[in-house]
Amino acid sequence: MKTLIRFVPYFLITVAATTFAIAQVTDDGSLKKWKQGTGWGWVWGADDEVGSLNEMTNATRLSALQIPRTGEVFDLGVSYDRNSFKWPGHSPGEIMTFRSPDGVHRQGDFAPATTGTTWHSCALFMSDNVATQIDGLCHVVEGNDNHWYNGFKESDWGGDWGPRKCDATTIPPIVARGVLIDVAGLKGERALPPHYSITPDDLRAALARQKTKLRPGDVVLLRTGAIQFWEDLKDRELLAAHDSAGLSLEGAKWLVEQKGAMLIGSDTTGLEYGPAAEDAEAHQKKYGSFIPVHNYLLVQQGVHIAECHYLEDLARAKIYEFCYMCSTAKIRGTTAGFALRPIAVR
Repeated sequence: MKTLIRFVPYFLITVAATTFAIAQVTDDGSLKKWKQGTGWGWVWGADDEVGSLNEMTNATRLSALQIPRTGEVFDLGVSYDRNSFKWPGHSPGEIMTFRSPDGVHRQGDFAPATTGTTWHSCALFMSDNVATQIDGLCHVVEGNDNHWYNGFKESDWGGDWGPRKCDATTIPPIVARGVLIDVAGLKGERALPPHYSITPDDLRAALARQKTKLRPGDVVLLRTGAIQFWEDLKDRELLAAHDSAGLSLEGAKWLVEQKGAMLIGSDTTGLEYGPAAEDAEAHQKKYGSFIPVHNYLLVQQGVHIAECHYLEDLARAKIYEFCYMCSTAKIRGTTAGFALRPIAVR
């Protein structure tokens, strides 16, 4: 059967781009749906909610696990509390003590506490798009029919308790080859200037400088340097300014269509380039969206977006290839895996 598959063209219609994609067979016998020049797309069937992360197999995970040589772990997560920076379109967060030792004793509504043993527990009110995160494929919606990845529509799959298709529970545990592209390092900058747009030329030059090659199925993380200001609660304007540097649509297309990136992330809260106020209208008119990279990756290509990854230690150690591991909480209806703690193992 595998022999037959190798010689029979397998055509699938990419609904978003109305082009054909040809499945390829890898050495381990698994079908690969990426096609150079096209990317991924809606190619895993009408019910799929996973997108390009479908490309992980036992063989690819095992290959990624063989990358580490020292066992050193780099923590890529940032801390979060009620004062942490957030994008203006998301709700503020609050961590509230629900039960405390004093409260348990005062309320007297839990008899076993009379033994002298009490506890702490907290209630959380927070956005599902805070701190280190991975956007689910339901996160961004486009068109008059309000559809997201794979054509799921708000009228069919929306709801008062979160989207019912492509939520964060559908993001599988990720074990893959990770590649850091240090764009700030390429430019010799502590952090990229505000509103800097990362182009394909920047990506190519940074990879050449690092002597790093991308492979289809990689997790690609871009360093702008902005995340180093995350913990500085006194100067939010500094973080907000540098946070506007990011990936251009052209850069995203190069990573997906020419290099086969399976997941793309950065050390900013939004991954993509944010134009200055005076350029915002022209930017939106040119691309048809104020966040065209999100539309392209999440909706059209089925590629998840990783945000707020702490990349400073990796860059300082000049670690550009590693085993990337991340798993999101399975909270039904959430639009992103949030407040994560992914790791890079070298």
